[in-house]
Amino acid sequence: MKDTNRIFYLVLFILALAVNFSGINIGFFTDDPGLYASVAKNMLYKKDVFELFTYNRDWLDKPHFPFWAILVSFKLFGVSTWAYRLPALLFFMGSVVYTWLFASRYYGRQAAAIAVLILMTAQHVMLSNTDVRAEPYLMGLIMGSIYHIARLDERFTFGQLICAALLTACAIMTKGLFVLAAIYGGLLGQLLFQQRVNQIFRFKWLMLLLLTLIFTLPELYALYIQFDLHPEKTVFGTRHVSGIKWFLWDSQFGRFVNNGPISRKSSGSIFFYLHTLLWAFAPWCLLFYYAVFQQVQAISRKQKLEEYYSLCGGMLLLVLFSLSRFQLPFYTNAVFPLFAIITAPFCIKQVNKLENRFRLAAQWIFIILLPLTVVIINYFLKPAHSLFFIIGCLLFGVIVLLVLLKIKETKTKVIFLNCSTALFVGYYLTAVFYRQVVPYKGQIAAAEYMNQKPLDGFHLYSLKAENNIFQFYCDRPVSLVPIGEFASFRPGQASVFYASQQSIDDLRRRHIDFKVMKEFVNYPQENILPAFINRSTRWKVLDHVFLITK
Repeated sequence: MKDTNRIFYLVLFILALAVNFSGINIGFFTDDPGLYASVAKNMLYKKDVFELFTYNRDWLDKPHFPFWAILVSFKLFGVSTWAYRLPALLFFMGSVVYTWLFASRYYGRQAAAIAVLILMTAQHVMLSNTDVRAEPYLMGLIMGSIYHIARLDERFTFGQLICAALLTACAIMTKGLFVLAAIYGGLLGQLLFQQRVNQIFRFKWLMLLLLTLIFTLPELYALYIQFDLHPEKTVFGTRHVSGIKWFLWDSQFGRFVNNGPISRKSSGSIFFYLHTLLWAFAPWCLLFYYAVFQQVQAISRKQKLEEYYSLCGGMLLLVLFSLSRFQLPFYTNAVFPLFAIITAPFCIKQVNKLENRFRLAAQWIFIILLPLTVVIINYFLKPAHSLFFIIGCLLFGVIVLLVLLKIKETKTKVIFLNCSTALFVGYYLTAVFYRQVVPYKGQIAAAEYMNQKPLDGFHLYSLKAENNIFQFYCDRPVSLVPIGEFASFRPGQASVFYASQQSIDDLRRRHIDFKVMKEFVNYPQENILPAFINRSTRWKVLDHVFLITK
């Protein structure tokens, strides 16, 4: 690798690191992070590391590992937005490290450097490192598991065995058994295509299964003591709910067929992730599609690949997600490290003229489209201050100019330009765009209002379980009073109820008495509508949220 190229790799890596961490303290603008942060905060309040609660009610939806990580962060640094995101970002960095280690082992250091930049500049990765759910944890845990399994396959050591089992168990305790499709699917693919399937019953793989089960026991124990020991509890509107059965079956296969306790109205489409990746894995998606085609073609021609873990593990989980009837855009983030490893070698290897033209065109589309999209959005958004937008334009403009002047090799130049424009989008989102959205989240404003010292004596309630941003930002516990029970509810002390516009409309329609203590402007959507982006039409999609008393 040339010295000039090495410097640009380093500069882009540092910028990618800064962009991915830049949203660490931005207020929550979707409900899920507020929910997960509230669950972890309730663990801190209750001094209980095994049972999960929201609004002082038992909660059965996600496994425990991310909440344990967040709880540790809260204990060390206090309850805050950035302390919630910190452990996820550390696991994301773990995925970066493991992507480098794995790719450099099989494809060389140059391809590994490209794979790292692809991973760190994929659009949904940068989004998910601000709108944090479970995916950054899974990226690090799945990639780490596959790396250690690959090392274990080459040579048995207890260190590799322990690391592989522990990371696999933590991945299971983050998202459930489906993660095994990527982890063990990668191993099975490696053994199958290397004609070593008979080795699957070797002692080290049986030990891996056993140790993984042992390391997963904390999750099973936590579910057992909260739910299986208490059949009298009402969960999902019924009693005699087994937490262990939910973990092993309902949370996985129930969601797969979309008939479990938690389901979605849409029935899913096998093409959902094919078109979702066009933006989620932008600006590398077209290269990824072609790289997969090349590897599948090579296998069909009996040609050997450098490794099969990334293709088999990544594609098997992608196929399962595509067949599932419960689909969300961020699910595939978990295997983006594998996608980056698949894509990187195609970016730099020698190809014929037609493939080279496609490779350049597939990147120039995004090099032009992404900055243009940012400029158009900023024109309609009309932020109050343009300083950060101007700084971003100057900074990334200088980088683009230096790349054009200093990098001679066309394919490397285009890769650096692609990374730069992708990072410009990520920078704009955290430095400008999100900061325009958060002030319109009335839940934060309502919580900050109730955190004033003169209002410390009020007990807080929410009329809906979806008001989790309010729950998190309040500096004391919030309980739930379902809106259907509000009329008959008799609080034993001075109380304030948080209510959305929809809840207020419902109360008024049923002629239920209440008094408005304070109201706040609010943007009720999680998806950003064009009408909101356009400052002149923004008022059309805003409503209010309320603090009310009886």
